[in-house]
This record gives sequence, C-alpha cells and structure tokens, in this order.
Amino acid sequence: MADLTGKNILLVIPKNQFDDAELSRTRAVLDATGARIVILSKSGQSAVGMNKTRITPDSRIVDWNKQAGVAGKYHAVLVMGGKGAPKSLWDDDILPQILTDHYRAERVIGAIGLGVAVLARTGLLAGDTAGPDDEKFLAELEQAGVAPSPDAITHYGNVITARDATAAEKFAQKVVTALGET
Repeated sequence: MADLTGKNILLVIPKNQFDDAELSRTRAVLDATGARIVILSKSGQSAVGMNKTRITPDSRIVDWNKQAGVAGKYHAVLVMGGKGAPKSLWDDDILPQILTDHYRAERVIGAIGLGVAVLARTGLLAGDTAGPDDEKFLAELEQAGVAPSPDAITHYGNVITARDATAAEKFAQKVVTALGET
C-alpha cells in the first residue's frame, strides 16, 4: 500500500443515517496509508449511522477550508452515502462548489453509494457511473444524463465512484492508487 503521509483526505458524511460500513471500510484503508483524514458533515454535530455507529465529525462542510493542518486544497474529497445522503447532501449548496473546485485543480474526487448523486448533480460524472440500485438514485442519474454502470467501481480521470459498502475497500484502494500517482 502506498505511503500517503502528508496527504489530506476529506470525507463528507450525511448529518445522520450515514452508511456505517461504507465509512468504516473506506476509512480503514485510508488510515493505513498514513494520510490525514478530515470528516465533515452539514451540521458538524454527532451523527448516528444506519447501524447506530456514532461519530463526531471534525467540523461542518461550510468550514471545509478552515481545518487545522490543512493548507489549501485536499488531495482527495470523497462523499459517503447512506439513507441520510438525499436529505443532507444532495441539496447542499457548498458541497458541489468544493467538489468542482477540487476537480478543476485535478484532485481526486469520489463518492460511494447514495453519495454518488452529489457528483451527478454537479455534472462531474462522465460516462457510466457506479451506484446503488435505488429508485430515487437512478432518477437522479437519469436527470443528470448519466447511466448506471453494472460495475462495482468506475474510474474516469480523477473521478472514482463505487456502488455501495461491498465495494468500499476497492473504492478506497483506487483512491490510494490515484493519490500515489500524483
């Protein structure tokens, strides 16, 4: 596994009802690289996952650029899914700006599960994309002009998407590989 010491990775989670497995599996792989992980949510308050895991984010999404030890842009920005993503992330005003800014700076951006809809809404997805087989999610993809992929992971340029928690480790490994190349 690549050594990502000195790299900063932003994980954005729903303010509640995040997918515990997506977050924990992705984070475990990223933590093993030595990268600094910053977790933000819309409220910055203690969040409860779908399986009752409780986590306190480092701060709020609005304060993404005010995190101690992070100067400038993150090396990667990843959006986590879960049942709370449609309510707290899909319509967030700031998250699309963060993703677009990092995309234009050629940083790695990605999403897993229902978090992929945020990328679809920003217009940053090209071709087919991985994501869950969820009716509301699929409607978001269709509206954005993006087709669902049968693949568990998609990777186009600096954009990585994953279907769900079953692909979380591979998703995180793709992120690590992409960061190791920069």
